[in-house]
Amino acid sequence: MRTISRNRCALSSAFMLVMLSFSSSSLSLQAQTSADPKSVPVIDGGIGPCSADFTITDATGAPIYAATIRVHIAYRFLNAHKLDLEVGTNAAGKARFTGLPEKTKQGLFFRASEGDREGSAFDDPAKTCKAELTIALERKSQ
Repeated sequence: MRTISRNRCALSSAFMLVMLSFSSSSLSLQAQTSADPKSVPVIDGGIGPCSADFTITDATGAPIYAATIRVHIAYRFLNAHKLDLEVGTNAAGKARFTGLPEKTKQGLFFRASEGDREGSAFDDPAKTCKAELTIALERKSQ
């Protein structure tokens, strides 16, 4: 009889943990979607002192809202540590990466996309630790 009540207690505790994790993830999703479209989105890699500020535009120079910028970072000894970061742009086409390493073996290659448009930029943090980059998105060639 005692093992049944212990199993029920453990099962109900596990159920509560799962429900709490779902509710907290939905709260963070709501916070992301209701963010101010004028504030600059920032993602912190937490692995160094460098940063990269982006302005994403279309071919005519108009800013692009909700473009996605991605970077893959391999760092430390033998590039054994890896980190993938992603951030979206605000209404002015701006976004920022902070906490980037100041030394990488091959630099950082940023890819931006929105719908069927894409573009890229390269930065070597050893040369420009506080980079300001502009990427003009163009239609993907097929």
